[in-house]
Amino acid sequence: MLILLPPSEGKAELGEGPALKLSRLGFPSLNASRETVLDALVALCEGPEAQTVLGLSPGQLGEIDKNRNLRAAPTLTAAELYTGVLYDNLGLASLSPEAAERAARSLVIFSGLWGLLRIGDRVPPYRLSMGVRLPPLGGLGAYWRRSVTPVLDAESGLVVDLRSSTYAAAWQPGGRAVAVRVLKDGRVVSHMAKATRGVIARSLLEGDGDPQTPEELVKVLDDLGHAVALGEAPGGRRPWTLDVTV
Repeated sequence: MLILLPPSEGKAELGEGPALKLSRLGFPSLNASRETVLDALVALCEGPEAQTVLGLSPGQLGEIDKNRNLRAAPTLTAAELYTGVLYDNLGLASLSPEAAERAARSLVIFSGLWGLLRIGDRVPPYRLSMGVRLPPLGGLGAYWRRSVTPVLDAESGLVVDLRSSTYAAAWQPGGRAVAVRVLKDGRVVSHMAKATRGVIARSLLEGDGDPQTPEELVKVLDDLGHAVALGEAPGGRRPWTLDVTV
């Protein structure tokens, strides 16, 4: 089972480990694409357009300096880097040893800069959303889709998709995937969706189930106390929909 996560806008401020080594990141076939995006981002941050292209407020201008110094900056693991609501509720640091092993195997984090990350990959703090049109590469969702698709298409098993739409643009896993929606009073909600997705991911990692189909996923989550329902079978590369009621 793969569990797909978005990154978070909230990130740790500083790393304390060695400088970036792309050769040590997971998914090594992405390294040429990573180099290209990294070079383009650093070049952007050397010029006057960085704030506009990256969508930064005046209070976020320090992010430009971070991006400019990515190759020399201290790193930390992806598990330590991302600090948003989803990751707070996922609680990677407090997983049991067995769940932590499952997290290392199963979690895949999508990133506008790195493409894909495992939670143990060491990278420096950065600022680059998948929704950015990065000169001269264009939209990063389309850019990464070319590299990411053959890598993840080669993986087998059920895919639990907890990404936002911005990051879903980089790979469409099709009918072996289940995309999670969060409902309250029968309506899709966004304000608690990140927290709920983090809780769902944690439940799957801490539980001892190993669902292989969308139907088995429903049973596993139901047994873990979640109110879930599976939508109609999809067509093409669209995933199944799993509604979680809160």
